[in-house]
Amino acid sequence: MERTRIEIKKENDNLKIFIYQENELKEFYNEDINKKRLEGNIYLGIVKDVVQGMQSAFIDIGEEKNALIHIKDILPKESKVTGNVNLDIEKYQIQKLIKPGEKVLVQIKRDCDEQKGARVTKDIKLTGKYVVLMPYTQFITISSKIEDKDEKERLISIIQKYIPNGFGAIIRTSSNQVDEIKIKEDIEKICKTWKEILENTEKDGPLKIYDNNGLLGKLIVDFLPIGLDIYVDSEETKKYILENIDDSLNISIKEIKDNFELPRKVWLKCGGFITIDKCEALTAIDVNSGKFVGKEELEDTILKVNLEATKEIAKQIRLRDMGGIIIVDYIDMDKTQDREIIRDQMMLEVKKDRSKVQVLEFTKLGLLEITRKHILGR
Repeated sequence: MERTRIEIKKENDNLKIFIYQENELKEFYNEDINKKRLEGNIYLGIVKDVVQGMQSAFIDIGEEKNALIHIKDILPKESKVTGNVNLDIEKYQIQKLIKPGEKVLVQIKRDCDEQKGARVTKDIKLTGKYVVLMPYTQFITISSKIEDKDEKERLISIIQKYIPNGFGAIIRTSSNQVDEIKIKEDIEKICKTWKEILENTEKDGPLKIYDNNGLLGKLIVDFLPIGLDIYVDSEETKKYILENIDDSLNISIKEIKDNFELPRKVWLKCGGFITIDKCEALTAIDVNSGKFVGKEELEDTILKVNLEATKEIAKQIRLRDMGGIIIVDYIDMDKTQDREIIRDQMMLEVKKDRSKVQVLEFTKLGLLEITRKHILGR
């Protein structure tokens, strides 16, 4: 696999982050260095208020807004497949599980915004190069992108051999074909971090006791195991990353051209185009034939435009880190067979995405439904 390239350009207090794979831009992010993302950070919080009717509690974590925790994020996970999604929470009472004034160790699962504080969980996850360790969890799961049965069995046996008692694990895609010793060392490093976290729980809260280093820190953890080259635009940017993210990184300085934008309208090579509109509840993508005039029958022309649009849509979904519900309004196709071709193509294209993407069926109105989880858990 070709190494991933991250290019970082610093403009005042903003980092522009470009991620290239196979020499093509795949993802783009902006990060305000004065407002680094909290996702993944671990806090020793103090419970401020328990709201029985919401089955939730508010926790002071020392940030600007109190964080919210729901009862599903307090109870131990019942299923390695669905977690607590299908849990009957009516048989539990949150006031018996958590009380005002109590110290609680929590991790940010969804960042805060202008209106709401962060969403937190007691289900702690510590991410390493090859493994995610989960204290207080009893099961082991493996990335669905590792498909070889023998390799799955090898990795699971390695994890079972070295994982401490009382821990669960998620085996990352990056562990595929990795030497046993490297995985062992990764587990040992994570366990050392966990020991340091536990030592800090003896202190008074609220207190941040583990920093995930924001957006850039997460991206480096994700890509470093599979080969990563980092380029920055200046010595100043290099110094910032080494001081604030990781002082062991190998960083090169180069000229980084920034003529990049994310337009509403994206043209296709065939002359058609797609438009992308972000709404409150979903993202709507519309496919248009534009300037394309095919030489074949109308249905064949429509199918060609829709197929090219499908590849571009999958690319734009990842590039913009779209999340939640995505609705695609293709040019109308009369044949059921053509709709199946489009859906199959979309399912093939989204396999290249690092995030979890589900391609549902066409609706009665001819719209293709897609759901995707934000890479950055927005």
